[in-house]
Amino acid sequence: MQFDVNYPEIGASRDIPMPDGYRHLRREAVIAAPLADAAELLMTWGLHQRCGLHPTPTAPRAAPGVKVTLRFARLLTIPCQVTWADQTPERAGFGYGSLPGHPERGEAAFLLETISEHRTRLILRSFSTPGTTLSRLAPPMTRLLQTRATNRFTTEMKAAFPPK
Repeated sequence: MQFDVNYPEIGASRDIPMPDGYRHLRREAVIAAPLADAAELLMTWGLHQRCGLHPTPTAPRAAPGVKVTLRFARLLTIPCQVTWADQTPERAGFGYGSLPGHPERGEAAFLLETISEHRTRLILRSFSTPGTTLSRLAPPMTRLLQTRATNRFTTEMKAAFPPK
């Protein structure tokens, strides 16, 4: 499969440890939903839509090779490509990497793991480094935006499945 990402460690967000030389970010949250329900939201770009990222994917589900352009507030275009995807009864998720034009260079993983019949763990992890001149000139702002986006993913996934 051909990947057009702009970093060499394709698929490295799938496992730990992630590659050296990058900023690493990790968040976890427990979701009050069965894995299948949370996976449907995640794998069909619904979580990204809930976060206000307006995804335009080349396929309706995350799968290796699928490209997705995320748009934030009409100001920021974030092109990505899915590098790996899993969906089993115990685990679901995918990783996507930055394409040229993305403000960062690296990869992010969105993982779901079964805890119990009605509880699922969301794990977000990424490795990145500035990918454009602007992001290299303003690293504190870039880190802040990336941290806020990651926190928003956990908040929105939990909000999609409020405890009953």
